[in-house]
Amino acid sequence: MGILIFLAIIAVLVFWAIGAYNRLVDLRNRFKNAFAQIDVQLKRRYDLIPNLVETARAYMKHERETLEAVIRARNSAVTANAAAAADPGNATAIASLAAAEGLLGGALGKLFALAEAYPDLKANQNMMQLTEELTGTENKIAFARQAFNDAVMTFNTAAQQFPSNLIASIFSFKPAELLDATEAPEERKPVKVQF
Repeated sequence: MGILIFLAIIAVLVFWAIGAYNRLVDLRNRFKNAFAQIDVQLKRRYDLIPNLVETARAYMKHERETLEAVIRARNSAVTANAAAAADPGNATAIASLAAAEGLLGGALGKLFALAEAYPDLKANQNMMQLTEELTGTENKIAFARQAFNDAVMTFNTAAQQFPSNLIASIFSFKPAELLDATEAPEERKPVKVQF
């Protein structure tokens, strides 16, 4: 009788461990899938940017430095995205992507601010279409980022709660990094209003 109780306890523990392990695997796969959705939108954005810069180049001949900064920031973001897509669980890769995306956002913001000074550029049909597509893509990126961060939070919570944290530590489930929306340093400065 005592052996049966002991075996029953062992069986319950084994089934619990298998369930906890499988739940962690499921949650890890969910945040990786959520990152794949971000990856799709980021690639679309990266494909739109060269067309946007090329359209602007014809009108903004004196703004070569800004246009080149956008392309450099885009290329940096593409590289960071490739590293993050290869391993969405790598905290360093996700942090690098967030930083690169912040720089790209700042460069694009500067480009759009300068475009305001060129009425012919603002009225250009191609520029308007690209701007609209980029805006739509930015919204999709924001939604995908939120879904990714929700999936990461669920995974991290499960991996940190007792007793599933025991399984997480035994099988080396590392915490995942949130993908924060970072801003370029100039965007963080307070706006000065003078009357």
